[in-house]
Amino acid sequence: MPRDTPYGAYNFIVEFDGNDPATSALGGFSDVSGIGTEITLMEYRQGNDKENHVRKIPGMHKAGDVTLKRGIMGQRNFWEWISATRTDPTLTRTVVITLQDEQRNPVMRWLLRNARPMKWTGPTLAAKGGSDVAMEELVIAAEGFEFGDPA
Repeated sequence: MPRDTPYGAYNFIVEFDGNDPATSALGGFSDVSGIGTEITLMEYRQGNDKENHVRKIPGMHKAGDVTLKRGIMGQRNFWEWISATRTDPTLTRTVVITLQDEQRNPVMRWLLRNARPMKWTGPTLAAKGGSDVAMEELVIAAEGFEFGDPA
């Protein structure tokens, strides 16, 4: 049911393979960005068209690369996933990102099929003293993208 006010972007959950403890990259994330899909359009012109113009026909589609950020807490599961992918390129995971309302009820869900890690970035370390949190970033690529209501 539509609301009068938009949902806050701060209340979300990221799950890997249903958060099975044996395979999941667990952790709370401060940022998730890059959720999206793109359709490539092909240009085509029929030889008998009276007007000299192209038609735009939908072609291949792809999921965007999703970036996850979290504070470093001593977990090595991102790196373990990257290492496993290096030795077994067929290893993929399903990533589900769920937006929640103020009562923590799921309201929307984005599903990334056949996701693989493609880039890990460690923290920027600076001895200036302060309250900055050491952050790590993981970029994942997916072969498929689905969007919908929570199941």
